[in-house]
Amino acid sequence: MRILVIGAGGLVGKAAAAALGMRHEVIEASRSGAVAVDLADPETIPPMFESVGAVDAIVSCTGTVPFKPLAELSLGDFRSGFEDKVLGQVALVQLGVDYVRDGGSFTLTSGILAREPILTGAAASLTNGALESFVMAAAAELPRGLRINAVSPTVLEDATGYHDYFPGFSRVSSESLGQAYVKSVEGVQTGQTYAVD
Repeated sequence: MRILVIGAGGLVGKAAAAALGMRHEVIEASRSGAVAVDLADPETIPPMFESVGAVDAIVSCTGTVPFKPLAELSLGDFRSGFEDKVLGQVALVQLGVDYVRDGGSFTLTSGILAREPILTGAAASLTNGALESFVMAAAAELPRGLRINAVSPTVLEDATGYHDYFPGFSRVSSESLGQAYVKSVEGVQTGQTYAVD
């Protein structure tokens, strides 16, 4: 398969690209890579697709949200996180439909805060939950046998800067996380959220 991995420069994207690259051709895209895209700016998406061409799968490992106490979160904070992580990935699906071959797939990335809260995580919980709901609903309407799923990881062992924010949470290896992307891309299910925790 020919697979486009967006956000390949981050820890999650590297895990997905490494796992998928063992059996497939992986094209890596990121804000600063040779294939450039910034999902926070949807105008960068069509040029990326024009340069890459047709693919069998698109994997998105992007999205930034603010982490602040609820009392300090402004509507602008919620809006910026939603636009970056949710609307950026939604735009990727809408604009990418014509570039994914029949029977291909999209895999988006949410996170454990959709189902388990932490202090300062309200904006992340909102965005992750919205993204998973979008995946469930979009699966019923995608054309040509296209599939869509989400991967929802807990904190990574390698993401040491986040460990203190997730007290008592299990940590997963990059290898385990990568296999969830393989399951989504090579499997047959659609509308699913694969929890990795």
